[in-house]
Amino acid sequence: MKDIIIPGMVMVTLGVVALGCMEFYFRLVRQRAETAAEERYRELADQTNARLTELTSRVAAVEQLLRSVD
Repeated sequence: MKDIIIPGMVMVTLGVVALGCMEFYFRLVRQRAETAAEERYRELADQTNARLTELTSRVAAVEQLLRSVD
């Protein structure tokens, strides 16, 4: 009976360690993917902010032009 229990416990322990390593790996991969996506969103936000600033200045110029016509 002892001949079966000890190798079984070793196999279970190794299986748990292997599952823990796999879980760590897949979490790391998911975190890297999320970080890359967040970086892209930041770039898009910066581009949008720059465009919005440009459009705001254009609207201000048009408003000034319309006020000068009065």
